[in-house]
Formats: sequence, C-alpha cells, structure tokens
Amino acid sequence: MAEPIRIALDVMGGDFGPTVTVPGAALALERRPDCRFLLFGNEAAIRAELAEHPRLAAVSTVRHCDVAIRMDDKPSQALRAGRRVSSMWQAIEAVKKGEADVAVSAGNTGALMAMAKICLRMMSNIDRPALAALWPTARGQSIVLDLGASMGADARHLVDLAIMGSAMARVLFAVERPTVGLLNVGVEEIKGVDEVKSASRALKEAEVPHLDYRGFVEGDEIGKGVVDVIVTEGFSGNIALKTAEGTAQQITDYLREAIRRSWLAKLGYLLARSAFRELRAKLDVRNVNGGVFLGLEGVVIKSHGGADALAFARAVEIGYEMAHHGLLTKIRDMLAVSRRDDQEAAQ
Repeated sequence: MAEPIRIALDVMGGDFGPTVTVPGAALALERRPDCRFLLFGNEAAIRAELAEHPRLAAVSTVRHCDVAIRMDDKPSQALRAGRRVSSMWQAIEAVKKGEADVAVSAGNTGALMAMAKICLRMMSNIDRPALAALWPTARGQSIVLDLGASMGADARHLVDLAIMGSAMARVLFAVERPTVGLLNVGVEEIKGVDEVKSASRALKEAEVPHLDYRGFVEGDEIGKGVVDVIVTEGFSGNIALKTAEGTAQQITDYLREAIRRSWLAKLGYLLARSAFRELRAKLDVRNVNGGVFLGLEGVVIKSHGGADALAFARAVEIGYEMAHHGLLTKIRDMLAVSRRDDQEAAQ
C-alpha cells in the first residue's frame, strides 16, 4: 500500500483564513482520501472549523502558531515578523524537515516566495524560482510559466523554465513528452528579443527527454491550447495572466447584462441554460486555482488569496499530484541531461 501524501497547510493564509482553508482541505480529502494534513495556525480557530469536519480532524495534526502573515505585508516585513514563528514559515519548514511532502498557502505571494527560497533553497544550478499555473484553453488546459516569481530572463533561465514546466505537465497531463512553446511577438525566427531567440535555438538543439519543443507561440494562441507548456519571463507572464482574468470577468459581465436587457433575452437564457452552465464552468478560475513554485528543493503551492473552499481544494489537489508523481525527481533528471549536453557542447 502506498504511503499517504502529507500536506502542510498555512491555515491562516488568504483573505478568509480557516473559514475557507479548513473546508477546502476537507473537500480535497473527499477526492484524495490518502491525504494526511499538518495544519499550522491559531489552534482555537482551527479546531472550531474542524468540529464541522470530523473526517478531516481524524487525519490532521494541529500545530499552534501565534503569528499570521498579513496579505499586505512586504516580503521583508514578513521575514522579520514571521520567520520561524508564522504559520506560513512553519508549513514550509515541515517540507524541509521531511514531515510533509508539500506546503500549500493562500497567503501573501511575495512573502511565500521569499520564505520558500530561504527555507528550502534553490535546486542545484537553478538561480531563480518560477510560478507555474494551469491555463484553461479550447483544448483543455495548458501550463504557463513564469507568472511573476521573477522579472526578466536570459536564455538559460528560459530553457530551465521549459524543462520545469515540461516536468509539471508530465505530472498533471499524464503525457511523457509534453509540447513546449516560447511566448513571442511572432512565430518567425527573426522576431523577438535576443534572449528569447537564443533560448529557442538552444531548445531546438537540445536533446532533453520528455520535452517536445514546437517553437514560438503568440499571445492569441495561449487560449487555443496549441502546446502543453508556454514559457515566458515573469513580467510578461503576469501581464498575460491578469489580462486573461480580466477578459473572462468582462465576458461574464457582458452576458449577465445582455440577459437582463429584455424578456426575450431572459427566455433565450432559459432555453440555453445548459450551454451557459458549460460556459460558466470553463470561465470559472476556481477550476485552475493553485500555482506551483518551481526550482525549489521542495514543493510549495500558492492558492489565490481570495479563493473559496472549492478553489482552495483544487490547490491542495495540485499539490497532491506534484508530490504523488515525483515532480522534483522528474525536474532533477531532466536538468541533469540538459546540463550534461551543455558541458559536452562546451568541450
């Protein structure tokens, strides 16, 4: 029988704290019954919520923390106030100590990244972490990274992002050779900044297993799902993410306004309710909640701060998949091949 997946939760993180994170964990447990939980935060508040979820309580250990990182804390402030004593730090440290396989937090993104880098350290030969997340597409889902963990990237970092994103796609999509594209201003080889063009050449020449590089991808192709993994640096990736989220909300608002405009429109809605439910499900960001910090010596998942229980459960499930299917081992193996090819080319 396989060992259970141990999940450390920063219960106090996010806009709603235990009132969302505990029910979210309970929902994730229903779907992944081999989970076990370490819950870090205010013990009284956690146990009050656990009383409503006895099945979760039976597989959870509560560890009291006096400090909770605020959503508006600067990373430097969070480190000064919460290093070693906050629910966020202790959830990450549980991974470092081997007490948990993955840490999940809906808390302050900058603070979570800073604490994860200090506590877990970076993988060998990886200078900067990346934030990768699922992106709904016409064909299902793709992975996009980096979504804002660090700004700017040289060619080497973009290649590393492609490798780490491909490893994540192998876990989530159950494909042995995910397709990968570089986000660019055009598909022609002569277009784009030098770093992106250099990365493209390197990916074409590389013989990294489990990675099928398909070339450049333009912004309007992200939603088409033309590749499994789309790679870009954090500045443009974050802008693309926020633009997509805003557009989805704009479409929803337009439809709601149009339906209310006349009795005929309301009748049309009633006749097409199933189609509207399907559209709503595709636009529901809760189904893709949960970003993965890649490049660390441990698995850390960032949930949206405003997530409800359903969305937080999805973040927990993504963390489960990363740990269950050995994300870190896949990344290390692929990076080792890439670095070996670099050394051979330099000789």
